[in-house]
Amino acid sequence: MLLSRYVKYSATAMMTTILLALADIAAAQAPNIDAAKKEGGIVLYGTATPQAMDVINKGFEKKYGIRVEYWRASATGVADRALNEWRAGKPGFDVVEASRGVQLIMQKAGLFSRYAPPSANKFPARFREKDEISTPWRMLPIGIIYNNELVKAADAPKSLEELVNPKWKGKLAMPDPSSHTTTAQFLWNLKKYMGDKWPDFVKGLARQQPLLIESLTPVINALIKGESHVGIGLINTVTQFKGPVDYAPIDRYLADPSLFSLGAKAAHANAAKLYIEYACSPEGQEAFAKTGEFVLSPGIYPAIHDADKVTAKVVFMDNPTEEEFKTIMADFRVVFFGK
Repeated sequence: MLLSRYVKYSATAMMTTILLALADIAAAQAPNIDAAKKEGGIVLYGTATPQAMDVINKGFEKKYGIRVEYWRASATGVADRALNEWRAGKPGFDVVEASRGVQLIMQKAGLFSRYAPPSANKFPARFREKDEISTPWRMLPIGIIYNNELVKAADAPKSLEELVNPKWKGKLAMPDPSSHTTTAQFLWNLKKYMGDKWPDFVKGLARQQPLLIESLTPVINALIKGESHVGIGLINTVTQFKGPVDYAPIDRYLADPSLFSLGAKAAHANAAKLYIEYACSPEGQEAFAKTGEFVLSPGIYPAIHDADKVTAKVVFMDNPTEEEFKTIMADFRVVFFGK
């Protein structure tokens, strides 16, 4: 009796292992190029700047003759549109590109199908998602950026803590953490490094009367215009926008990987898979890095001074749950707006 039960259990376990292995192989299969070409195009919702994403989109279109329709917004904006369309039963996207935090929220709602592009197997293991529903392909180190005509390099902040120095009052730009999820996540993660001082630091930022921006990327515009002297923003933007801007070296750069996800009801699923594979390929990664972006392929760096040192000091952020996001963003609304 025990032996028969063991045999049945072993057979079931073996069959489960085989099915999982087959699923892994299926998920990582090379895209069907002919089928993708017949579909003719894809719709992509993403967060990367249009000038950076054009390198991928135009390279893909030239190589395969498949048109890319790109709609860009902040991570919060991308998630809001995708989720609203999904709930209405009319998803308009084939591929979504956004930071991990909002991708996890969309995953939970069932928006995506599992797909692992073969080229991503070459990325370091620490960059991969275990469930392979979504594929990290770049990372977004957050740090201190500044106008180098208004602030000398020697006078730039040497740490995040220095941003609460009174000399930066009225001269700081940052995204609004009560409405921008990635900034809320960034501040929430600082408690791991600041401990009990974390709430005081956040309150200190609010006392600086910062210029609050929609999201991380546009912070650079406030610096270029001279509306602010320093900002909490993305390191990659200092080469993507023309102006007197630089980043200040600090001891660590909190970062969120940006992920590609295949729509569960993608109208152009084959073309979408091919697009994700292209963006993760050495060809796509090298081209994207030339725009100033930090990609995940080993040894490929953007044309930013000491980019390798930034990469070495990157720490991936933890992700709050959807409920935690709501709580911390409500808390930040009280801290920054008193309501």
